[in-house]
Amino acid sequence: MNRDAYTVIKRPLITEKSMDATSMNKYVFEVDIKANKVEIAKAIEEMFSVDVKKVNTLRVKGKAKRVNSRVPGKTADRKKAYVTLKEGQSIEIFENA
Repeated sequence: MNRDAYTVIKRPLITEKSMDATSMNKYVFEVDIKANKVEIAKAIEEMFSVDVKKVNTLRVKGKAKRVNSRVPGKTADRKKAYVTLKEGQSIEIFENA
């Protein structure tokens, strides 16, 4: 399945935990829930011109919420990718955050 890099990678996740991971050359992105590790690696390499060493993924289940204090609802399920780059490379978007 050939998809555009911008449909595979939704956005970078910038949190305290993800910023600590940048010291170990790991970057965290929210990705399409149907994307596999190979697609994610190719998309990151295409978007940021870096070499990907490893990709770890995990699915985050949505939480139960209430809408208008009565109606039960749920936040959307999502998928995160922890991308490890080769030594000496970095992604600039995380360094400015």
